[in-house]
Amino acid sequence: MVVIRALGVNEVAERTGLSPNTIKSYASIPGRMPQPDVMIGRVKGWFPETIDAWMARRGRSDARED
Repeated sequence: MVVIRALGVNEVAERTGLSPNTIKSYASIPGRMPQPDVMIGRVKGWFPETIDAWMARRGRSDARED
């Protein structure tokens, strides 16, 4: 059996350095970030590779510097 891991909003936030609220906001704006790779009900999930590629394309220009 193959298990595919998807990242939720909090995990995407942690991986990108953006806040969970920013991820939620970006996800609600078409074209601002990748569409979720999976949806379970209303819960969105992204594959790590999807988020890594998105961050590489945008150059981490919006990442927080805490």
